[in-house]
Amino acid sequence: MTYSLRTHDSWGTVPVGVFASLDEARSAFQALCDDPWYRQDGTVKGVELLGPDPAGVPRRLAWFAFR
Repeated sequence: MTYSLRTHDSWGTVPVGVFASLDEARSAFQALCDDPWYRQDGTVKGVELLGPDPAGVPRRLAWFAFR
């Protein structure tokens, strides 16, 4: 099973990374949420953590919106 991160901006979504464990993915997710550049940039609207789903479609495990 793999977990992934992607950011959302005005133009769509951008894959950030793929991780083998949920702990690694959560750590990277938290780092992006705390990153001052993402908080101040203004073009990145949010970041989401995606996990595996039995149907093969990634499902959202966590979402953070930059305001």
